[in-house]
Amino acid sequence: MKKIYSLLFAIAVVLLPVALKAQTQEGDTITYKTLIPAAKQGLLKNMSMIANMQFSEQNEFVDGDYSASKFKMNQFRLEFKGQVHEKVYFRFRDRYTRAQTSESIDNLSRSVDLAFIRVDASKKLSFTLGKMCAAWGGFEFDYNPIEIYEYSDIIEQADNFLTGVGATYQVNKNNSFTLQVLDSRTKTFEELYGEQPYFTESKAPLAFVANWTGSLFDGKLKTMWGYALHTEAKNTFMNYIALGQELTLGKLVVAYDFKLSVEDLDRTGIVSATVPDSLYPWALVDTEYIGHWMHIHYRLNDKINLSLIGMMDIANWQNDDLDPLKTDNHIRTAWGYIPSVEYYPWKDLNLKFFVNVVGRIYDYSDYASTRFGVADYNTARISVGFIAPLGIF
Repeated sequence: MKKIYSLLFAIAVVLLPVALKAQTQEGDTITYKTLIPAAKQGLLKNMSMIANMQFSEQNEFVDGDYSASKFKMNQFRLEFKGQVHEKVYFRFRDRYTRAQTSESIDNLSRSVDLAFIRVDASKKLSFTLGKMCAAWGGFEFDYNPIEIYEYSDIIEQADNFLTGVGATYQVNKNNSFTLQVLDSRTKTFEELYGEQPYFTESKAPLAFVANWTGSLFDGKLKTMWGYALHTEAKNTFMNYIALGQELTLGKLVVAYDFKLSVEDLDRTGIVSATVPDSLYPWALVDTEYIGHWMHIHYRLNDKINLSLIGMMDIANWQNDDLDPLKTDNHIRTAWGYIPSVEYYPWKDLNLKFFVNVVGRIYDYSDYASTRFGVADYNTARISVGFIAPLGIF
């Protein structure tokens, strides 16, 4: 309810007259102060408010059998951003489709995606402070979340918005480098992993991120490469690499991301969710996740875009000590396919309607099926809806 009141207040501030003229009565003059001080009114031209929305009617299937239909607001993220000084910018984005629970580490609600300021030290160097988007790398993660019909495994399970500091150096118009030092997580070690008798919580659970964003061959080839080192516990780490590239050939655009997450403790959690507590009741060690993601889209004309997304996510358990009957490192391969038709009715409004199928196939190894009793299955979702970053002002 508080969020609703805040939204109504924000809209009211925009719609009310910026300046109320003095009202003069015979023999008496009453002057009303402006709601926004005159000295600050010029800042409004550098502010914007955006309602990021994804809405759809969904029809769901499991193993080919129809299971449910529903209307769903998949995404609603309200965003404010702007310039408050010649060299100072801010950005705030809150997700209304996520619970408002304050996190133990950064003291912010988990629903808050972004809450930072950017300070430009020079034309090439800028600093970011607050809660920001981690510069993991890859084009899938760089998309506005409302453009995503379903994330691949690694990104879906990760903490993608973290608090810390970052620096970006714009080498030239085609290349930039970003370094970040962030909280490794939003929850405490115990909240995330539970009781861990063989690990000691790190006193400085941080993530160190490096990113290169480039543009080559007159913009035909773009890159978004990143590396991150997470401190998960004392002398316990997670290494994450994402290599994204996007090729543009006229109306055809092809993006491909390779992702690799090597985890001393099972941060992604898919392997831990497969291995029963009866075998090992604590978080598993030595897991590896490999992701392949490709997006092909062809702009048929001004109004119609054809899109196909393919995913392959591999989960491995590298440890050989915990299960004496272990015969294979491989646990699961998850396949994904998302064919879509997107329709843009208006040139002057960034709103599109879509119809698509989100299909997932989960294929377990013989070892996982025999040892843990898990079975292969598949899901599908047929959706019709709209996506729009609506600029309110």
